[in-house]
Amino acid sequence: MVTVFGLGFVGLTTALGFAHLGYKVYGVDVDAERKKILRAGKLPFLEPHMDKVLAENLGKNFFVTDDVAAAVADSEIIYYCVGTPYGADGSADLKYLFAAVDSTIDAVADDKFRVLVTKSTIPPSTTAEKIIPYVSEKTGGSKNFAVANNPEFLREGHCWEDFLGADRIVIGCDDERARAILVKLYAPMNIPIKCVTPSTGEFIKYLSNTLLATLISFSNEMAQIADTIGGIEVAEAFRILHMDKRWNGCNMTSYVYPGCGYGGYCLPKDTNAMFAQSRAKGFEPQILKNVIATNDNRPKNIARQIVKNLDKNSTVGILGLSFKPLSDDVRDTPALHIIREILDAGFKKIVAYDPAANEEFARRYPDLPVKILNSAREVYDAANVLAIVTAWDEFRGVPNFGDKKIVDCRYML
Repeated sequence: MVTVFGLGFVGLTTALGFAHLGYKVYGVDVDAERKKILRAGKLPFLEPHMDKVLAENLGKNFFVTDDVAAAVADSEIIYYCVGTPYGADGSADLKYLFAAVDSTIDAVADDKFRVLVTKSTIPPSTTAEKIIPYVSEKTGGSKNFAVANNPEFLREGHCWEDFLGADRIVIGCDDERARAILVKLYAPMNIPIKCVTPSTGEFIKYLSNTLLATLISFSNEMAQIADTIGGIEVAEAFRILHMDKRWNGCNMTSYVYPGCGYGGYCLPKDTNAMFAQSRAKGFEPQILKNVIATNDNRPKNIARQIVKNLDKNSTVGILGLSFKPLSDDVRDTPALHIIREILDAGFKKIVAYDPAANEEFARRYPDLPVKILNSAREVYDAANVLAIVTAWDEFRGVPNFGDKKIVDCRYML
């Protein structure tokens, strides 16, 4: 039996994944609206294939519950998939994680051995230096609890296929009994399982995400250099780069390609947290520092390009609000930062459209003076200039609408 705290992209995929494998899984979340949507058999966000998996398992192997005590009593493995956002200094905020741990321990009324597993992304050494001591102190040193981490490597828009077809499963744990339980949990998947120390498990996740963030920022900096020099076919140059046999076919090409900068939840959070953790330990990594700075500056450069030579009474059209196609996630999306830069430049008329994220963007940023429209065509008709900010396939046809200026921020046309 498994209990999963947090039913966002990672938590719901984890819960439904284990339910799909035949385990009984309880899902716990503090968001009442999210629970209501799930209990109605619907997804609270866009994620391909997951609606069918939810329908197949809801009320059978997967249960959304408010009874934490009953869920914990019936489970020997507790997963934490709660948010670990980064603060002003870039460090990871662990309050939601510790709150979930508190809820777990407070609910225990027996002597059953339980494994507390953090799937939320946390900086290296957090399990060893913070979580294990915290659990030990809170439980009076009880041997009925073990702590582990099990980092996720999911891509939004591909969560289900990434769960079922994972390249590897990483278990960071020093407790032999807990390690054996987690290996057994994943055994039916027939995927390589790598058991490492807790700090190594945490580090692998950041190693992955900071590399991806570096590749994106490198590509954006190269595109900026090319634009500055002039006469360079940026998109064609990168496509020819991808023909190198060291890259072609390995599914990394989308990272070594210029765009609006990385966004969403994971890459901004993890690059900042890794930088903060390293600096706190006494080393300030200059490449990572500049990766973050390059990404932070990218919206400013794009906004300047969009409004160049444009009268301030003009209407700016934004095509794409989610941080990437096949997702409705607008957390830290480049579109948000680009729109703010345009507003700061004195342009007050902005219209926008996204195939999936209109409602989510309006809900998260209600004070932003942006008029949300229902189609790319409506944006085209209303705007004096358009910017493709998210690489949805349907935007490839926008040039066919007429001859208005289109700034292809994703180099996709």
